Amino acid sequence: MAVRTLLADHGELALVGLRAVFADVPRIEVVGEARDHIELQAQLVRTKPDVVLIDHTADGFGVQAIREGVRRSKRTRFVAITPDPSPLTFRNAMRGGVTSYIKKDCGIDEIIDAVLQTGDGQRFFCGKIVEAMQRASVDMSRIIAEPLSCDPVTLSDREVEVIALIAEGLSYTEIAERLHLSGHTVNTHRRNIMQKIGVNNSAALVMYAVKNGLVSPNKFLFNV
Repeated sequence: MAVRTLLADHGELALVGLRAVFADVPRIEVVGEARDHIELQAQLVRTKPDVVLIDHTADGFGVQAIREGVRRSKRTRFVAITPDPSPLTFRNAMRGGVTSYIKKDCGIDEIIDAVLQTGDGQRFFCGKIVEAMQRASVDMSRIIAEPLSCDPVTLSDREVEVIALIAEGLSYTEIAERLHLSGHTVNTHRRNIMQKIGVNNSAALVMYAVKNGLVSPNKFLFNV
């Protein structure tokens, strides 16, 4: 049975490339293309695809497009195809309704397998996504097991302060003194932050802080 596939990306080059990838794959039928959020929702109704291959980080989309798409077409499954995602980008996508996740620089065979396996009701994560999440100490199984949510992952102002100070290298005692908190409260904030962003050690917290501009990467350039 053919897997009816909708392509969703802002870039013409990406769409042309994906059309070429699927042109000679008998089981994949490209039923349409969408270049923004509005066109995506219209195409979901018009084409009723089995799978949407979407770069939710491209201009005109966002995770909200996936959430709305899941509500609009409950039988459709979403495969994210993006450049290198941060742990937060990955977790937001999974909580928003993404079934499978691959990178744009994955091999052609992996891209094809992602669509076919997702269309057959399975999950698929390319090797590069698995490696990237492992390097960031992300617990993929825990994120995948989380229920869908309409709310993005956000940190409170206090949590932002705590993660920034952890990244600056302060001890829990120093953070507690700086923020006028107890050590127990600082540890609680740290645990909640790790759960929210899907990581399991302080090194991954620092990586998150750097990637999201909570601390300057220059701080780490000349440490000896």
